[in-house]
Amino acid sequence: MLSINNIEVVYDRVILVLKGVSIEVREGSITTLLGANGAGKTTTLKAISGVLRSERGEVTKGAIELAGRRIDGMRAHEMTKLGLVQVFEGRRVFEHLTTEENLIAGGHVRDKATVKQGIDMVYSYFPRLKERRQQVAGYLSGGEQQMLAIGRALMSQPKVVLLDEPSLGLAPMLVEQNAAMALTVADHGYVMENGRIVLEGQADKLRDNSDIKEFYLGLNEGGARKSYHDTKHYKRRKRWLS
Repeated sequence: MLSINNIEVVYDRVILVLKGVSIEVREGSITTLLGANGAGKTTTLKAISGVLRSERGEVTKGAIELAGRRIDGMRAHEMTKLGLVQVFEGRRVFEHLTTEENLIAGGHVRDKATVKQGIDMVYSYFPRLKERRQQVAGYLSGGEQQMLAIGRALMSQPKVVLLDEPSLGLAPMLVEQNAAMALTVADHGYVMENGRIVLEGQADKLRDNSDIKEFYLGLNEGGARKSYHDTKHYKRRKRWLS
């Protein structure tokens, strides 16, 4: 369904951010991308969704394909028409529009009947949004805004949804909790370090990986909670890259 083949991303024609990243996402599956802040996760998603140009970035090597069609170089609105949408970190709802108006905006590429069906679908997933449908989005809680951002993305009936920090506002911002949840719901996972993929595999296998437990789940090899201050980052990273 979605294939990222050995891509490199450069900002301002100078700064190399992604270095030979390859990711495969199968149809009907959930794939998670783990990594510390600055590892390159958000840049990877933006490269896929076509918004790098607005930030003076570009894919300089490799290719990105959706259902066998090459999409790197396309603009974001073209991606939406092809069935690929991104939910950005930080919610980014239209604060001066109501909840329902935000959803209607998300369905701008669909006809009125399909938009109505989409709104009903989103309300079935997020009943709280139905209760707040006439409320101005800027006054929603953080969690409600996150629900709205996800619901708005679903309005275009996408084939692929890219979620950047989807639990923001919905759960405590602890890396081990977010990573544990991601590996629980995902089928496959990738780990990024410094713009590269350093580890990948089935999600259940990654949950049992000692390095994943130590860095992202906060557990040592005996299963006890581990302090990040005691973690030997350099030694672990060298082992991943070897």
